[in-house]
Amino acid sequence: MNLSWPFLSSRQGGAKPRLIFALDVASLTEVKEYVALLANEIGLFKVGKQLFLHGGPQVVRLIQDKGGEVFLDLKFHDIPRTVAKAGVEATRLGVRMFNVHASGSFEMMRHTLTEVNKVCRTENLRRPKILAVTVLTSLSKEDLKRTGVIAGVENQVARLAKLAKEAGMDGVVASPLEISRIRRECGKNFLLVVPGVRSRGESWDDQKRVLTPEEAMRAGADYLVVGKPIRDAKDPCEAARQIAVEMEQGMAAASGRTVSLFRSGVVR
Repeated sequence: MNLSWPFLSSRQGGAKPRLIFALDVASLTEVKEYVALLANEIGLFKVGKQLFLHGGPQVVRLIQDKGGEVFLDLKFHDIPRTVAKAGVEATRLGVRMFNVHASGSFEMMRHTLTEVNKVCRTENLRRPKILAVTVLTSLSKEDLKRTGVIAGVENQVARLAKLAKEAGMDGVVASPLEISRIRRECGKNFLLVVPGVRSRGESWDDQKRVLTPEEAMRAGADYLVVGKPIRDAKDPCEAARQIAVEMEQGMAAASGRTVSLFRSGVVR
């Protein structure tokens, strides 16, 4: 039996399940602290390369043991067989999402999907959502030119998003500036996971293509990935709640509704 993880469409759920916290820390002690602190404030914890190399699969299991869900952000990019095998192991870990680079080719994405579906059937596993990374939010038009890509950021993102959809990916990771274009070209049911969001007045750090949480949700994002603004806040829980408030505002604007920011303890 192949059970897919449910995911939120543009009309389902509130903001909290859509907020992904980037767990970019260097120790298991910090993992335990943030998971205990934020498990009830966010939807998923993103585990990236540094943390996974430090703690390995134990990091994922630690989060799961505390009731958290995991977005495994390792951005697989290799020959199709190698990426497919990595995807199978991510599936066996029970992560809710993992990603590959769309630039790795149609065949790489399609083969990964095929092998993940196969292991889910044979081992009765839930299938994670498989996302394709388009163009990193740290890259600008000039950065792409230096690698030989002259189409521009938005055109390249759209091209890779359409390729990912054709290959059967559940969605893509893209900056908030490309949300509207992807929605037009890939449809409302294509999952959009969006990093590169900052509240007004916050530093952009190494991000170059940025919107606020409200603007990103209004444009049509499904999930937002936020790290530093929560992690470095004096009160990470309050920071997560405030980002959820901004997301709620964007969701309300997108659906034509009005929303009270004081309902259900969203604002205290």
